[in-house]
Amino acid sequence: MSTWVGWQRYVDNAPGNQSADASGWTREQRLDYHSEFVVVRTPAMKRVSLELQKMLLVNRRHQGTARRGLIVSGLPSTGKTTTLMELGRIFELTDRRRHPGVKDRLPVAFVSVPPASTPKMLVSEFARFLGVPVLRRMNQAQITDSVCATLGELRTQLVLVDDIHLLDTRTRSGAETSDQIKHLGERIAATFIYAGVDVDTSPLLVGPRGQQLAGRFKLLRNDPLPHGTAEQRQTWLELVTDLESALRLRHHRPGTLARLAPYLHRRTGGVIGSLSHLIREAAITTIADNTERITKKLLDGIELDIRAQQQLLAPAPTRRSPTGRAGRNR
Repeated sequence: MSTWVGWQRYVDNAPGNQSADASGWTREQRLDYHSEFVVVRTPAMKRVSLELQKMLLVNRRHQGTARRGLIVSGLPSTGKTTTLMELGRIFELTDRRRHPGVKDRLPVAFVSVPPASTPKMLVSEFARFLGVPVLRRMNQAQITDSVCATLGELRTQLVLVDDIHLLDTRTRSGAETSDQIKHLGERIAATFIYAGVDVDTSPLLVGPRGQQLAGRFKLLRNDPLPHGTAEQRQTWLELVTDLESALRLRHHRPGTLARLAPYLHRRTGGVIGSLSHLIREAAITTIADNTERITKKLLDGIELDIRAQQQLLAPAPTRRSPTGRAGRNR
């Protein structure tokens, strides 16, 4: 099965496509739904979506090969991959509405950079996504020609590349793979969005190749959501409220998670991946024990990733008193 088929299943079966009425769902259907539960409409996603709309308009009118693109960067588990996939899903569904019944279109392509990637490995990932056969005797140029021709025939307009931070342009293979991505960007009439961990400080943007990339791409940070100001707390509350509204639990009391928004921020440090995992595991746990209701006691019993656990146990920061002496936050 090609990765393309897997992507189509994601587009068609993502939680956002599910009916809001879960009254007829079986227990297994609710378990499956919450196992794929994702956070949608995050502030970062809205920001990237807006930038993408502008970038698509710019590239559509651009006759040259140096098209503009976006890089989504941030700490691990801050929702970069989720942002990519959700943007791609929305873009593809929009394209389907504009071209109903047309089957020979693939508006979005999605690949991840393999570890220690070579140019042939990278372009082979594109071929795997498309289901294009790669024969052992085929060289890099032949695979590239086949991939570019297929993407052109399918009128692909958006190319999403995850784990871009794995490219180290200081190494020979990394530099050559970076050149391969640039080559694909010039041959494929599409807008490219990259995502990776702390790309702005990674080797990807180092040296002449990195500077050329930096001159064509706009970088957007996808960091943990802060909780200090009233506006920041409201943003977090809206995110938690959206997440709660997507739950499909028979006995869950609406507003429970919204009331626990400050607690959820302390537990997760504002990291989208940790929040999604916490609520997803709680939902699956409560379905498994037939209570189908998330409570603070249940959330307390769920262990999160090491990073979230460490930040939860970290000592509270100190602040200076008016007399100049340090004191603990109360």
